[in-house]
Amino acid sequence: MAEKEREYFIIDGYNLIYASKELSGMLADFAAARDRLVHIVSEYGAYEKIDVTIVFDAPNTAEEEQQQEIGEHCRVVYTKAEETADSYIERLAYELARKKKVVRVVSSDSAIESVILGAGGVRVPSREFMNAIRRAKKHLRREYLGNVTIPLARHDVSTRLDEETLSELNRLRREDL
Repeated sequence: MAEKEREYFIIDGYNLIYASKELSGMLADFAAARDRLVHIVSEYGAYEKIDVTIVFDAPNTAEEEQQQEIGEHCRVVYTKAEETADSYIERLAYELARKKKVVRVVSSDSAIESVILGAGGVRVPSREFMNAIRRAKKHLRREYLGNVTIPLARHDVSTRLDEETLSELNRLRREDL
């Protein structure tokens, strides 16, 4: 059976940061908020088997566009001088749609919705996307950790041995010293 083609998510990075309570609380350090977002999204992308491009505005810079690969299926883009994340996202959505890719754009910017729909993509509101990430993490914890309980008391090996074996082990331990 052929494997289903991976969906492609294009994410407006700053828009998603502002939509997240955790990340918007980190706005005093934008770099830390960006790094945390990239970590969260790359984990989610690996779990859901989706390709992800996270786009950050850099319109007030003199630098060229920069791209960073985070694993095989996650890419981070910092736009070039005078280019907005919206314009980059629109261009990428059209390119992917021409290649017949399933494209979802994560942004709460309603202005981008009509452009994305015209390209054949779907807009996913930022809060909805963050909720999907939270649900996936909750599912993972439940599935892989199960019902974890921490023992109330410490269990030493000595509590499980008979007196003769315990005295022999203590004698051997003292000889090694």
